[in-house]
Amino acid sequence: MNVAYFIAQRIAFNKQKSFSRFIIRLATAATALSVAAMIITLSFVTGFQQTVANKVFSFWGHIRVQQYEPAKALVAEETPLQKNDTVVNILQQMPGVRQVQAFATKSAVLDKNRDIEGVLLKGVDKNYDFTNLAPFLVSGHWIDFKDTLYSKQIVISSQIADELQIQLKDTITVYFISAAENRASFRKLQVCGIYKTGIEEYDKLFALGDIRLLRRINNWNKDEIGGYEIFVNDYKNMDTISSQLYDKLPNAWVSRTIREVFPNIFDWLNIQDVNRDVIFIVMSVVAVINLITCLLILVLERTPMVGVLKAVGSDDWHIQNIFLYYATIIAFRGIAIGFIFGAGICLLQQYTGFITLNEAAYYVRVAPVVINWPQILLVCGATLLVCFAALLLPTLLIRAIKPVMAIQFM
Repeated sequence: MNVAYFIAQRIAFNKQKSFSRFIIRLATAATALSVAAMIITLSFVTGFQQTVANKVFSFWGHIRVQQYEPAKALVAEETPLQKNDTVVNILQQMPGVRQVQAFATKSAVLDKNRDIEGVLLKGVDKNYDFTNLAPFLVSGHWIDFKDTLYSKQIVISSQIADELQIQLKDTITVYFISAAENRASFRKLQVCGIYKTGIEEYDKLFALGDIRLLRRINNWNKDEIGGYEIFVNDYKNMDTISSQLYDKLPNAWVSRTIREVFPNIFDWLNIQDVNRDVIFIVMSVVAVINLITCLLILVLERTPMVGVLKAVGSDDWHIQNIFLYYATIIAFRGIAIGFIFGAGICLLQQYTGFITLNEAAYYVRVAPVVINWPQILLVCGATLLVCFAALLLPTLLIRAIKPVMAIQFM
């Protein structure tokens, strides 16, 4: 029989009223609160980062391949590229690449009843897969490419629609200005769909149209495009895949991850990691300090018992084990309660979405949550280990207790 564990159990589950009972409850509550806060923080930060990042990826893919132009902004009209089957094969056969799609962009001005709004029209072709954008379609449908010349349809954002008071199926005038040729042209297009990503940088800037229209406006050949957008299986590998593509592409071509194209959004998302780490550190310190304080009080309260055990021949380490087991039971109880409460809040949010956010500020309307059970269990296990390691220090007080002096106060 493990005598130290047996004595620790008898002490821990003793129903006798004492001052230490309040301290034990306080330590248990503090540990539970700390663990719950870490679980909730981990799940909400992960969910927020993945949801916002997926919105960006859904619109532009994970990697962009286009002509190398160091003096031009990353989000601007592209210099045309000739469709190259060799390059397409390189892109499609690259390990980890899921999808390759052609695109082009052109600056334009939307006019409706003399109200105007500048946009960057993204042109796509009939092979474009709108599945990634499907969650963002508010009303209408995506572009129909049945027209032999070019589609006379356009998809705009709900923000632009509200500003210009545009309804579905309205016809708007789209002006294209060519600075190089010092001329302007226009086309009448029908609004066939309205989308909303919740990311203001996208919604106020981009519209979707037929790439064949942009070719006619730019006087491009029928096989010229602005570039390719690439979707990968795991977004965590996009930097590695982009580097590998960079070495295989023709000299005039370049590959960039969307993180490089829109660094402000991803830098902001990375800040959430700092916030998460700060909360983890603060909550861990709170749990450890409360458990150490609790154990010190327990040792002092049980000083006569320590004196008796020493008097009958128990060594210091054996007595230390009693209190370590005792404190571990308290810590485990607190971690279990924290796990139930934290995971419960996350599950409730996942199924009900009762926590909402300002979409204009946070890019999402409902606080997203991703429950990663292995990570949550790791948090609980790591908390238990850290607490156990920290509890070794106060048990050293037992070595200073003298049996004769301790027994006098029985």
